[in-house]
Amino acid sequence: MPALIFDCDGVLADTERYGHLPAFNQTFEEFGLPFRWSEETYGAKLAIGGGKERMASELTPDVVRAAGLPEDPVALAAEVAKWHARKTALYTAMVADGRLPPRPGIRRVIGEAQDAGWTLAVASTSAEPSVRAILEYAVGRDRANRFDLLLAGDVVDRKKPDPAVYLLALERLAADPADVLVVEDSRNGLVAADGAGLRCLMTVNGYTEEEDNSEAILVVTSLGDPGGERTRVIANRSRATPGDYITLADLEACLASSPVRQEG
Repeated sequence: MPALIFDCDGVLADTERYGHLPAFNQTFEEFGLPFRWSEETYGAKLAIGGGKERMASELTPDVVRAAGLPEDPVALAAEVAKWHARKTALYTAMVADGRLPPRPGIRRVIGEAQDAGWTLAVASTSAEPSVRAILEYAVGRDRANRFDLLLAGDVVDRKKPDPAVYLLALERLAADPADVLVVEDSRNGLVAADGAGLRCLMTVNGYTEEEDNSEAILVVTSLGDPGGERTRVIANRSRATPGDYITLADLEACLASSPVRQEG
């Protein structure tokens, strides 16, 4: 049986610009931290896997001293964890308030795949409460509870672009990589999926549209919906022939296509 593994942020919903970024900045303000992230700065931070890791990237020795933060690495890591917990709470509240609508086609494709008996999973390095909140809001609690697997947060030591989370997903699902299609939105996620030997469909966003997508089997602006946003194909290295929106037949064609091979 085919399997679909979804990333969360930027795939299930447009979470980065409208959710994570304002939650990070509100957290920085509440804790009196001497930095705020613009959209451009945050776009660059997305190259770093994990929210705590993005926060920690600001903590140069000069910043630590100026902000009166502990210089002991263990104590400093505890501070970062505290900030991240608050940021996650702010973000989860935004989701509950309906401020982060699902990306086009997500609810439709997940419903059709579940009804067809596909195996479905989420593999994200974002905090688990955030991922669960987004999934439930995007597809409803009943559909979310029917997912076969949800991996999130610190379930692996090495975050994307390392393939660890996808290798763990394959192990937990007891799935053949040939039967698995990953849906990602960024190069970090694409490289992680490719490193686990998996085909990857990219649904890019404003932060990631210009990123290298050369390992992806299919690259689109969104999954699209009948009567709604139309899919625009950016790159197609598969047997799929997408129309105005991505169908299960397109996903099956991606799985039937030869994996993308890189030269060199």
